[in-house]
Amino acid sequence: MTAPRVGVYPGTFDPITKGHVDIITRAAAVVDKLVVAVAMNAGKDPLFSADERVAMADADVADLRANGQTIEVCSFDTLLIHFVRESGASIIIRGLRAVSDFEYEFQMATMNARIDPEIETVFLTASERQQFVASRLVKEIGRLGGDVSSFVSPRVVKQLKAKFASAKG
Repeated sequence: MTAPRVGVYPGTFDPITKGHVDIITRAAAVVDKLVVAVAMNAGKDPLFSADERVAMADADVADLRANGQTIEVCSFDTLLIHFVRESGASIIIRGLRAVSDFEYEFQMATMNARIDPEIETVFLTASERQQFVASRLVKEIGRLGGDVSSFVSPRVVKQLKAKFASAKG
């Protein structure tokens, strides 16, 4: 019997978008277990706390779990390679929206391979409908009162509105 293929899809997910969920859906189809790893990443000054981001991601993948996919959502605050090893994974999943993402992701994949050559990085390109969706842009549109409902789930729309309302109040 072969060992299960475990993949880690890391990101800040601030907030999780439909583009992220698209990558999660497709990644879950090629591994036996997918760990959605929410990076603490205080350096990026996230709008949502790590706990809020984990809860949003967990809610957004609930339907996939209900359909039999094995998906775990958790946060991490270590070197990605260390987290991947601790998770029992051998695959890092990275999403690419555009050619501009590739250079950075290629550098990260190369560095990770030097640290641990047993861990592979797999790139999944964003689907055509999601190529332009970025959490940074979603937050900017939401902060300025724009409609973000085509980019994020209804529950994330509510959380964005609440976060921006509390910042004004």
